[in-house]
Amino acid sequence: MPHLANLLTGTFLALLVTGAQAAMPAETLKPLVQTLNERLNIGDLVALTKWDSGKPIQDSPREAQVIANARMLAAERQLNPEDVAQLLAAQMEANKLVQYGLLAQWQAAGAAPDTPRPDLGKQIRPRLDELQTRLLQQYADFAPYRRDADCPKWLANARNGLTQDALHDLALTRATGELCIRPIAP
Repeated sequence: MPHLANLLTGTFLALLVTGAQAAMPAETLKPLVQTLNERLNIGDLVALTKWDSGKPIQDSPREAQVIANARMLAAERQLNPEDVAQLLAAQMEANKLVQYGLLAQWQAAGAAPDTPRPDLGKQIRPRLDELQTRLLQQYADFAPYRRDADCPKWLANARNGLTQDALHDLALTRATGELCIRPIAP
């Protein structure tokens, strides 16, 4: 009988460990996707500042600076700098998608929303920089699971219900487009 008890205990512990490991990737992905969504929502504020200033959405020098900084931070976190650069480039492309979409809506309406405009340099960019630091840590936590066959399913679940309209949903899909790496078929 003690043998049966040991066998049952061992089986139970193995199931607990397996269950904990199975939940871990999804638990590391959800905060990452939430941070990406938070970053995208700041795109609304950036679009307002671009509307008011008439400045173009494309800001290549700023993008190059952000990506260079991300590569440096990646090396400090033992992440592949090219993967991190690709992640940040996807965020910027998704953010521009939001901005272009909102500007088109406002142009069609003849006006932008009458909401407070934060300062791009003093308020918005520091917030984006802070989010980048959090994003890189969350990406580092999730990175070991990127090639898992269940990654697309985890990603769909993590994105579910985060956005409030089609534009932001499309942008979040773009922002998360390279998180999962499909295995190369033989």
